[in-house]
Amino acid sequence: MLAAERKLKIIEYVRHHGVASVAKLAHEFDVHETTIRRDLAEIEQEGLLKRTHGGVIVEQLTNKEPSFTERSHIHLEQKMLIGKKAASLVEDGDHIIIDSGTTTLHIAKNIVQRSNVTVVTNDINVAAELRDAPGVKVIVTGGELYPSSYMLNGMFTDHVLESLHVSKAFIGTPAIHSKYGLMHPEAQLVTAKQQMIKSAQEVIVVADETKIGKLSLHTVAPNRAIHTLITGKEAPSYDIKQFYDSGINVITV
Repeated sequence: MLAAERKLKIIEYVRHHGVASVAKLAHEFDVHETTIRRDLAEIEQEGLLKRTHGGVIVEQLTNKEPSFTERSHIHLEQKMLIGKKAASLVEDGDHIIIDSGTTTLHIAKNIVQRSNVTVVTNDINVAAELRDAPGVKVIVTGGELYPSSYMLNGMFTDHVLESLHVSKAFIGTPAIHSKYGLMHPEAQLVTAKQQMIKSAQEVIVVADETKIGKLSLHTVAPNRAIHTLITGKEAPSYDIKQFYDSGINVITV
């Protein structure tokens, strides 16, 4: 069997089964495991499958985010740890952006005792969390309210964000991929995130393990725009290495 034909059959096999080990594929196609690993590396470069430790899986596409209430209970402990770690990067005197999200909310929860910090946010929950923080000035972007997530978005949001210059932006995401970068399924939410990134000297993405290695319809920003990624220690080690190799400072908690 020619290499090109074998690779097509590997793709077909994995798409049918969802996942396969190197050993299983080597047995199935009667070739050495080294040959399979080489095939998988080439297939992954084409963006058709995703390698894992010892095997390969079908790329998972994120098409829609659940509501805030649903998301807030998923991997809660991990999100709390990520939020605490992200908050430790905030220094007194900083001007920062905190994006809307269930993970970014835990950043707000951990900076209520900070001094002389300005927080710009498009999230009503984040603003409410900081309402009694004496050392934190809160600027809400304004915009159209999304009731399912308490997020503000739209023309007014974009206008405010494009006029800002901050030291750090903490960005949430439903999908981040080691090749395609920060991604999102909803086109109308992309512009605000892009403006947050453009406004910041340092971009810090916070994402629990379920967002790592995921694909989605729209690219928000390439990986070269991201300085730091904070995620759970449960995130796939292969993906973590890929992000690290692309120049991102990866912190696992």
